[in-house]
Amino acid sequence: MNEEIISAFKDAVLNVVPMLGISDVKFIGEENHNKQIESSGVISIIGIIGDLTGNVFLSMQEECAKKIASYMMFGMEVVDFDELAQSAISELSNMLAANASISLSEKGRKTDISTPTLMTGEFTVISSLPDVISLSMLIEDMPFNIYLSIKER
Repeated sequence: MNEEIISAFKDAVLNVVPMLGISDVKFIGEENHNKQIESSGVISIIGIIGDLTGNVFLSMQEECAKKIASYMMFGMEVVDFDELAQSAISELSNMLAANASISLSEKGRKTDISTPTLMTGEFTVISSLPDVISLSMLIEDMPFNIYLSIKER
């Protein structure tokens, strides 16, 4: 996968999340991942179409999602991952994907993003593409992973 694509999504997290008031955001590393993504907690799936096609999967534990949702709701305590907290994480997904999409368009790659699909629980997602890139990050020392299943047209 092209380094511009990887950087667009990594930089989206590093640039957008601090705007929410979360200063402790770290990039840990990237690795090739097989097409099977196993996750427990919260996962958001965003479709990408245009010059690039595929999906982006944002994965985090429920505690991380509740903490981010709390920041997005101006410090309101989030005890349960209810509809309001789910809406906040969906909006974060939109913000991250849109930021990456804008970055890619500045490099000449036109893309559109879908409305995020948010799921909770323990599950396995199978990518339609054979190669997935995994970006490991920490948000306030909690794992936040991005799985890129994207190909160039």
